[in-house]
Amino acid sequence: MRLWTLHPRYLDRAGLLAAWREALLAQRVLEGGTRGYRHHPQLARFRSHPDPLRAIGRYLAGLAAEAAARGYRFDARKIRSPGACEPIATTDGQLEFERRHLAAKLRQREPGRGERLAKAITLEAHPLFVVRPGPVEEWESTQG
Repeated sequence: MRLWTLHPRYLDRAGLLAAWREALLAQRVLEGGTRGYRHHPQLARFRSHPDPLRAIGRYLAGLAAEAAARGYRFDARKIRSPGACEPIATTDGQLEFERRHLAAKLRQREPGRGERLAKAITLEAHPLFVVRPGPVEEWESTQG
């Protein structure tokens, strides 16, 4: 499961589709609708939010908005708790870690997109997140 902190505009088609599927799974986990993935580290930041379901709903809405901007049709009716919520704090170290991780994936699938991301001067986070200075998040697995 990968719930990108980076803005979804950086994802290629395959990445955007995977993020949508994985965020829907995360929504189901946060609702208590599955036995698997309950302890997945990517969910820590959503669980620490005052309203985890609203937070994952906002995350899904950001993915759906990016999909719509590209002409894709994600079924926004699957978002169970849509609407505004408090942002989740993240770090610039997390964004940089994800940039390197995503750029490596994109170099395999879409080399031009991967190189552009690797060379981008500024990075934008998903609209759910507010970025502050700091290292890679504690919940992030930095191996391999």
